[in-house]
This record gives sequence, C-alpha cells and structure tokens, in this order.
Amino acid sequence: MSSTPTAADLSDDVLVAGAGYVGLATAVAIADAAPGLRVRVVDAAPDGVWRKDERASAVAAAAVRMLRRLGAWDDIAPAAQPITEMIVTDSRTGDPVRPVFLTFDGDVRPGEPFAQMVPNTALNGALRARADALGITVQAGAAVTALEERPGGIGVRLADGTRLDAKLLVACDGLKSGIREMAGIRTVGWHYGQSGIVATVKHERPHGGRAEEHFLPAGPFAILPLTGDRSSLVWTEETREAERLVAADELIFEEELQRRFGHRLGALTLEGGRRAFPLGLTLARDFVRPRIALAGDAAHGIHPIAGQGLNLGFKDAAALAETVVEAARLGRDIGALDTLEGYQRWRRFDTLQMGVTTDVLNRLFSNDSTLLRQVRSLGLSLVDRAPGLKRFFIDQAAGLSSGPTPRLLTGEAI
Repeated sequence: MSSTPTAADLSDDVLVAGAGYVGLATAVAIADAAPGLRVRVVDAAPDGVWRKDERASAVAAAAVRMLRRLGAWDDIAPAAQPITEMIVTDSRTGDPVRPVFLTFDGDVRPGEPFAQMVPNTALNGALRARADALGITVQAGAAVTALEERPGGIGVRLADGTRLDAKLLVACDGLKSGIREMAGIRTVGWHYGQSGIVATVKHERPHGGRAEEHFLPAGPFAILPLTGDRSSLVWTEETREAERLVAADELIFEEELQRRFGHRLGALTLEGGRRAFPLGLTLARDFVRPRIALAGDAAHGIHPIAGQGLNLGFKDAAALAETVVEAARLGRDIGALDTLEGYQRWRRFDTLQMGVTTDVLNRLFSNDSTLLRQVRSLGLSLVDRAPGLKRFFIDQAAGLSSGPTPRLLTGEAI
C-alpha cells in the first residue's frame, strides 16, 4: 500500500520513519498485537527501491521465530537457505592450506538452524505484504525534515510539506539518521579504515549449506550459502584496496576473489553487482527522547564480523513493540519518556556488549601478527574442544541470549 496524504494534518499513534526491515518489522509487530493503534510508515527512498537490493542477510533463529509469529516467514521460506554448518579458519591469503580451527553444527534445536540466509528482496517484500494486510499506510519518497513538540505528541514535517502528528516517532532511518540528529542525540564511534565488499557468486559445486569465515590479515572473509549453487560474500579489506577491487574489471575481481575463496567449490562466476561499504562502530548515547525512539542502524552500527547487525535491529523491533503494546494495554502514554526508558534499558546494554565484542574480534583477527596468530589458533582450538562453550556461542549467534528476551523472539505473541 502506498499513498500520499493531502490533508494539512494527519494524526497517528505510531509513526515509523524508515521502511527497511527494522522499520517494517516494528510497525507490523505493533499493528499485529494492538489493532487499535494507528500505525504509519514513511520512508525517504522512492517506492520500490528495495526491489533492486541484490544483497542477502543472515537471519538468526530468534528473528525467524519473530517473522513466523508475525505471519511473514511463509513468504520468505522458499527463498531462504538454512546454514547447516559453520567453519572458522585463520590463515594468510597465499597459504596453500587453511586449517579449520573451529566448527559449529547448524542447529540450535533439532530441525531449527541457528541462522538462515535470506535475499533482502524476499525479506522486505514479505514484511511489506504483512503491512498491507494489516492496513498500515507506507508512504514512500517522504523524508522527515523537521520535528516540533506538540501537547501529548510530536509534530513531523515531511519534504513534500505534509504535516503529521503522532504520540510516538520511531526512527529507523539508518546509520546517518536525520531524526537522531534533529533530536540532539549524540553518538560515539570510530572508523576501522576497512570496507566490506558485498557480492554474490555462483560456483560449480554445491555448498551443502556450509558457511565459512576465513580470518585473513586484512579482515574476515565470509562465505554464506544461498539457494542453488550460489553464495553471498562479505569480504573485508582495507578501504583503499576495497575501492580498487570494486573498480577493477570483472576478470581481475574474480581472480582476486578465487584466491581468497579457494577451490573447494570449483570455479566462481560473479552474479550481479559488487559494492563496498565503509566499516566502523557507531553507538547512540541514548536510544530515546520524549516521543522518540531509535531502532536499528539509527541506534547502532557494528562491524559485520559476527553477522549480527540486522539481528540487533530485529531485537530492537521486538523489544520496542512489546514496550509500546503493553503500555497501550495499561492505558499509559506510549510516547512518554518513562515508557520509552523501559525499552532503552532493555536494549542498550545488549547493544553495547555486541559492539564491544565485534570491535575486539576485528582488532584481534584483522592483522598479521605471528604472536596473535598463535594465540588465536590456540583459543579457537580450545573452544572447538569445549561442547558447552560451543553451545553458548551458537545460542548467541542464534539470538537466544540468556537474559530477558522479547516474546516475539521466542515465538510467542506479545
């Protein structure tokens, strides 16, 4: 559903800025659990731009449970590839053999993979379909340009001049969030001097559902299985080298790729385009202000070394939806600061913990120090011999943390 309001003012209970995965998941979760709340989504991008996204994402088991509960997973499942196994190596690019130091079985529970690879078009398309089914208005090409305080709510002005009122504004407008800046929320973080090259390749032999994480001196090189004899790559390089590789002709790119990918799956062919994204750590100092909540990349951006960026955003969506819905059921003000601080307490420590973890892992593994290589190899080998520790890491990767978990991430209704 896409529409452009013409009235001078339109009022909603919840206004979500950003029609990406986290924004749509938040809107759908709230509307599904509380049909009495008016929910609207606005997005700065033109309508249909998500259909051109060639990337794929690793969706953790907890997020799959949420998507299933929200009625979106059945549309996603035909395009999803379960990760049945994961291996970790630590070597140099030119090493003829890459010893496997760590292996993980793919199931967190019998028949439940710890993660599944999903094309972004399938993920966004399914969430858009659920938004339409729930009667959520999704307005494309509508950037938020100004905010103003209103009695009992917040006023929002869009680029086309439309004025909207809401009790709660949810900022899911990306790493460079304009709403975060307008709200005066500062961030802490730094750049790594690395970029992540994202591409899809076709290979001669089947991958068998196995994901591979090769720690190379320039950064991690992840091979993630897709349906068919295809894999998604997240290839970390120093930024200057990444720019050279993306600009190189296809033959040179594929030769460099084959050196890092190896020959286990045969010859490789690039499928679609290739893009490079600068990598860094960005954490919002606050996740909330009166009438405003940050979620997804607007609240945090982390290194992809653990593949948890999207899943952190889905945790935000589940926690915020539960906070808002329960407040509404109790007759509380869903946009009041004391309501939103519950969401902030729920999500800020977990986000900080994951940010620190990925930062340390990247610094530990993205180098060519002989001493650190020996320490890493010993550590990985010890983990591989400790079933309890391996189970802990699998549960973390699956989003099944030991702390308080939003109901949607356990597969329960709010």
